[in-house]
Amino acid sequence: MSQRNTGVTDQVAEAGVDEDACPVREVLDRISGKWSIQIVLAAAEKPVRFTELERTIPGISRRMLTLTLRSLERDGLLVRTVYPTVPAKVVYSVTDSARELHDAFVTLMDWAERNRSFVTAARAAYDSAALAAAQEEEPAGAAR
Repeated sequence: MSQRNTGVTDQVAEAGVDEDACPVREVLDRISGKWSIQIVLAAAEKPVRFTELERTIPGISRRMLTLTLRSLERDGLLVRTVYPTVPAKVVYSVTDSARELHDAFVTLMDWAERNRSFVTAARAAYDSAALAAAQEEEPAGAAR
Protein backbone atom coordinates (compact mmCIF):
# COMPACT_ATOMS: atom_id res chain seq x y z
CA MET A 1 0.00 0.00 0.00
CA SER A 2 1.37 3.43 -0.81
CA GLN A 3 2.21 5.89 1.93
CA ARG A 4 -0.46 8.24 0.65
CA ASN A 5 -3.25 5.75 1.38
CA THR A 6 -2.20 4.50 4.81
CA GLY A 7 -3.97 7.35 6.58
CA VAL A 8 -7.30 6.30 5.15
CA THR A 9 -6.82 2.73 6.37
CA ASP A 10 -5.82 3.98 9.81
CA GLN A 11 -8.90 6.24 10.03
CA VAL A 12 -11.19 3.36 9.08
CA ALA A 13 -9.59 1.11 11.71
CA GLU A 14 -9.86 3.84 14.38
CA ALA A 15 -13.54 4.35 13.58
CA GLY A 16 -14.17 0.67 14.28
CA VAL A 17 -15.30 -0.06 10.72
CA ASP A 18 -14.52 -3.55 9.44
CA GLU A 19 -12.90 -2.65 6.13
CA ASP A 20 -13.04 -6.28 4.98
CA ALA A 21 -16.82 -6.44 5.43
CA CYS A 22 -17.50 -4.44 2.26
CA PRO A 23 -14.35 -3.85 0.19
CA VAL A 24 -14.36 -0.87 -2.14
CA ARG A 25 -13.84 -3.11 -5.16
CA GLU A 26 -17.00 -5.06 -4.31
CA VAL A 27 -19.01 -1.84 -3.99
CA LEU A 28 -17.64 -0.50 -7.28
CA ASP A 29 -18.35 -3.79 -9.03
CA ARG A 30 -21.93 -3.72 -7.78
CA ILE A 31 -22.74 -0.14 -8.73
CA SER A 32 -20.88 -0.14 -12.04
CA GLY A 33 -22.83 -3.01 -13.56
CA LYS A 34 -24.81 -1.97 -16.61
CA TRP A 35 -28.12 -2.97 -15.05
CA SER A 36 -27.45 -1.22 -11.74
CA ILE A 37 -26.56 2.02 -13.47
CA GLN A 38 -29.69 1.97 -15.62
CA ILE A 39 -31.94 1.15 -12.68
CA VAL A 40 -30.50 3.93 -10.51
CA LEU A 41 -30.81 6.40 -13.39
CA ALA A 42 -34.45 5.41 -13.99
CA ALA A 43 -35.49 5.36 -10.33
CA ALA A 44 -33.80 8.69 -9.59
CA GLU A 45 -36.26 10.48 -11.88
CA LYS A 46 -39.30 9.26 -9.96
CA PRO A 47 -40.41 6.20 -8.01
CA VAL A 48 -40.79 3.42 -10.53
CA ARG A 49 -42.60 0.09 -10.78
CA PHE A 50 -41.05 -3.21 -11.82
CA THR A 51 -42.87 -3.29 -15.15
CA GLU A 52 -41.80 0.27 -15.95
CA LEU A 53 -38.19 -0.70 -15.38
CA GLU A 54 -38.64 -3.81 -17.48
CA ARG A 55 -40.01 -1.73 -20.37
CA THR A 56 -37.45 1.10 -20.16
CA ILE A 57 -34.28 -1.02 -19.81
CA PRO A 58 -33.69 -2.79 -23.12
CA GLY A 59 -32.30 -6.31 -22.92
CA ILE A 60 -32.82 -6.95 -19.23
CA SER A 61 -34.54 -10.20 -18.32
CA ARG A 62 -37.12 -10.41 -15.54
CA ARG A 63 -34.75 -12.57 -13.51
CA MET A 64 -31.83 -10.16 -13.89
CA LEU A 65 -34.05 -7.21 -13.03
CA THR A 66 -35.30 -9.00 -9.91
CA LEU A 67 -31.78 -9.95 -8.80
CA THR A 68 -30.39 -6.46 -9.42
CA LEU A 69 -33.29 -4.78 -7.60
CA ARG A 70 -32.75 -7.07 -4.61
CA SER A 71 -29.02 -6.31 -4.59
CA LEU A 72 -29.58 -2.56 -4.80
CA GLU A 73 -32.15 -2.78 -2.01
CA ARG A 74 -29.76 -4.85 0.13
CA ASP A 75 -26.99 -2.30 -0.47
CA GLY A 76 -29.26 0.50 0.72
CA LEU A 77 -29.58 2.20 -2.65
CA LEU A 78 -33.24 1.42 -3.32
CA VAL A 79 -36.30 1.31 -1.11
CA ARG A 80 -39.04 -1.14 -2.06
CA THR A 81 -42.50 0.03 -1.02
CA VAL A 82 -45.48 -2.33 -1.23
CA TYR A 83 -48.94 -0.75 -1.28
CA PRO A 84 -51.80 -2.93 0.01
CA THR A 85 -53.90 -2.98 -3.11
CA VAL A 86 -55.22 -5.84 -5.22
CA PRO A 87 -53.00 -6.64 -7.00
CA ALA A 88 -50.24 -5.31 -4.75
CA LYS A 89 -48.50 -2.22 -6.08
CA VAL A 90 -44.70 -2.27 -5.62
CA VAL A 91 -42.65 0.86 -6.18
CA TYR A 92 -38.88 1.33 -6.09
CA SER A 93 -37.32 4.66 -5.14
CA VAL A 94 -33.76 5.76 -4.57
CA THR A 95 -32.24 6.57 -1.20
CA ASP A 96 -30.17 9.69 -0.49
CA SER A 97 -27.04 7.64 -1.07
CA ALA A 98 -28.31 6.52 -4.49
CA ARG A 99 -29.22 10.11 -5.36
CA GLU A 100 -25.59 11.04 -4.70
CA LEU A 101 -24.55 8.09 -6.87
CA HIS A 102 -26.95 9.28 -9.59
CA ASP A 103 -25.22 12.68 -9.57
CA ALA A 104 -21.86 10.92 -10.01
CA PHE A 105 -23.28 8.90 -12.93
CA VAL A 106 -24.54 12.09 -14.58
CA THR A 107 -21.10 13.67 -14.18
CA LEU A 108 -19.48 10.58 -15.69
CA MET A 109 -21.96 10.54 -18.60
CA ASP A 110 -21.26 14.23 -19.25
CA TRP A 111 -17.53 13.48 -19.34
CA ALA A 112 -18.13 10.57 -21.75
CA GLU A 113 -20.22 12.78 -24.02
CA ARG A 114 -17.59 15.54 -24.06
CA ASN A 115 -14.72 13.10 -24.69
CA ARG A 116 -16.22 10.49 -26.99
CA SER A 117 -14.67 11.99 -30.15
CA PHE A 118 -11.28 12.11 -28.39
CA VAL A 119 -11.61 8.45 -27.39
CA THR A 120 -12.69 7.48 -30.92
CA ALA A 121 -9.69 9.30 -32.42
CA ALA A 122 -7.31 7.76 -29.87
CA ARG A 123 -8.63 4.27 -30.68
CA ALA A 124 -8.18 4.84 -34.41
CA ALA A 125 -4.62 6.11 -33.91
CA TYR A 126 -3.78 3.16 -31.66
CA ASP A 127 -5.25 0.63 -34.09
CA SER A 128 -3.38 2.21 -37.04
CA ALA A 129 -0.09 2.12 -35.14
CA ALA A 130 -0.68 -1.50 -34.09
CA LEU A 131 -1.50 -2.49 -37.68
CA ALA A 132 1.60 -0.72 -39.00
CA ALA A 133 3.78 -2.42 -36.38
CA ALA A 134 2.31 -5.83 -37.24
CA GLN A 135 2.96 -5.28 -40.94
CA GLU A 136 6.57 -4.27 -40.25
CA GLU A 137 7.12 -7.50 -38.30
CA GLU A 138 5.73 -9.63 -41.13
CA PRO A 139 8.51 -11.23 -43.22
CA ALA A 140 8.88 -9.65 -46.69
CA GLY A 141 8.10 -12.79 -48.70
CA ALA A 142 5.34 -14.16 -46.47
CA ALA A 143 2.03 -14.97 -48.11
CA ARG A 144 -0.93 -12.95 -46.99
